[in-house]
Amino acid sequence: MNSLEQLEKRIADKSMKIGIYGLGYVGLPLALRFAEVGVKVVGFDIDAKKIELLNKGLSYIERIIPERIQHALTQGLEATLDFSRSAEMDALIVCVPTPLNRFREPDLSYVINTVESIVPYMRAGQILSLESTTYPGTTDEELATRVQAIGFEIGVDYALVFSPEREDPGNPDYETSSIPKVLGGFTEKCAAIGTALYSVAINKIVPVSTTRAAEMVKLLENIHRSVNIGLVNEMKIVADRMGIDIHEVIRAAATKPFGFVPYYPGPGLGGHCIPIDPYYLTWKAREYGVATRFIELAGEINHYMPKWVLEKISAALNDRRKPVKGSRILVLGIAYKKNIDDTRESPSIEIIDLLTKSGAIVDYSDPHVLDFPAKRNYSYEMKSVALTEDVIAGYDCVIVSTDHDVFDYDRIRNNAQLIIDCRGRYKHNLENVVSA
Repeated sequence: MNSLEQLEKRIADKSMKIGIYGLGYVGLPLALRFAEVGVKVVGFDIDAKKIELLNKGLSYIERIIPERIQHALTQGLEATLDFSRSAEMDALIVCVPTPLNRFREPDLSYVINTVESIVPYMRAGQILSLESTTYPGTTDEELATRVQAIGFEIGVDYALVFSPEREDPGNPDYETSSIPKVLGGFTEKCAAIGTALYSVAINKIVPVSTTRAAEMVKLLENIHRSVNIGLVNEMKIVADRMGIDIHEVIRAAATKPFGFVPYYPGPGLGGHCIPIDPYYLTWKAREYGVATRFIELAGEINHYMPKWVLEKISAALNDRRKPVKGSRILVLGIAYKKNIDDTRESPSIEIIDLLTKSGAIVDYSDPHVLDFPAKRNYSYEMKSVALTEDVIAGYDCVIVSTDHDVFDYDRIRNNAQLIIDCRGRYKHNLENVVSA
């Protein structure tokens, strides 16, 4: 029995040990899911605070309750900073960020640094899976070359797959186990082993022919959303100029039982995927002489939206003979979408930055994010403000940027001097409400 056959046997009887690299919004739910089905899991991260909290049975993600972590610990879950333990793992699953650099080009440093940390401890009979969203060819060009460089033949004594994450924070209808998992292998043997591995914890596996196809699947999913949101954001601007409530239009159009899927405008795109992933494809497409003009145009429209919100704020304050500079402004919600604590690429934070640079005195209120998070591009010492009637009335302008359900919108409207509504929470043209 060769090394990959031994791996298949360990997967079949669930005696394998899985390493999850990156314990964020993707890696931690996946680690917990494998632990829940009785698999031994070791979580790896470079953040010592995360490791300490997990090993104490505590959570740093709002939607993951401590009891889930505590149960996983009883099932053998461990968290560590020690990458040398990679040699113990049968499966190594990489779930680290893939951001953009300041030129909106792919930044694979997290993926490459993680894999480089693993390489010295690789051994025959392992499977390496990349889940981080990236451009087609990354698995072949960056991971396969490193595995082959240490003497392993992929598909014979080492397995390599790409299986993109599909987490949707805040969606109560789906969880890690019930979201179908796309998977592409470097070889057919790799794909078979990857399918067997994930089938232990995921209800449905969707195999595709190659790792490049799997990488493209993830990009298509998110570009589809980016382009449609870009369209509806542009429609919002047109409707605003015409004095039409775009949310009324969308609600009416959505009654058509065929040929229309509703997308909703907002102050910009947020989350780790949709604002970033399209640029991974546009960058890679240039290598093939293809100009992705449609995708880039949608990105430009979505990237512009926080500035459009600033223009609406400025105009609304000007109508009340107040400049932005010196005005007290409260931003409601800094998570990138409602009812979650995830602030990655949140347009609310960009709006706060634009307002601050314009001289406004800015606070925020978000019961899901009590302390302003550390960001690579922003640094503000702020805490969430409690929404009492007096507090609301004390601001020159209140911005509904992320429309958490917990907010009392009637109370806000009854006490606010001016509301800039970026989410369609209020009817069009109310006395103290301006749609944005």
